[in-house]
Amino acid sequence: MPHPNSVLALRSQELAKSTRAFNARGTKVVRCDHCLVPKTECICAYRPDVSCNSAVCFIMYQGECFKPSNTGRIIADVVKNNYTFLWERTHFAPQLLALLNDPQYAPIVVFPQQYAAESRWINSQVEFDSITQSKKPLFVMLDGTWREAKKMFKSSYLAELPVLGIQPITGSSYQLREAAHLHQLCTAEVAIEVLKMAGENSTAVALDKYFKLFREAYIVHKPHLKFV
Repeated sequence: MPHPNSVLALRSQELAKSTRAFNARGTKVVRCDHCLVPKTECICAYRPDVSCNSAVCFIMYQGECFKPSNTGRIIADVVKNNYTFLWERTHFAPQLLALLNDPQYAPIVVFPQQYAAESRWINSQVEFDSITQSKKPLFVMLDGTWREAKKMFKSSYLAELPVLGIQPITGSSYQLREAAHLHQLCTAEVAIEVLKMAGENSTAVALDKYFKLFREAYIVHKPHLKFV
């Protein structure tokens, strides 16, 4: 049986609370309830089953979990230890705080380092290995637009955590959304890189293949977009 997807769980929870429908672009498309691509292009049969020691924690901005183009859902399909929380400016979910303090994990915020004090930067593989020694990496990913992610990064419960920044050699190949800067990667592309750093090469490869399937399936009904 496939492992739980915490992004979809949050989506179901928020839909149950919502008093009106969330209308994103492409609302009229009949989508698979799980992968959220058009039913005719469903990729659920290709969901990989790989072991992974690392964990991911998504902190999502309001409304992000509803978006079919969100790739956090794709990561949660692949990484078995996945957690998702809705960001709120003045309320901190006790389950999130408990997770960040769980002794089995070494929480690391994945975010551009220039926004953090230098003392928090992870600058090398040696530093990463030292932080995660005898613990499982817990990659904390701030999921929303770039402006929203910068707001979330200022949350007090993240203020002391180490920060890992990913510097892409090439630009993102993801064109379902427009990035604020050309060099920015989407959440799935960032996850692929941090999983490699954690030595989770088989998971990184599986996620890369699954993400490409998702992108191809999603883009079928968007002929104005091109692959790069």
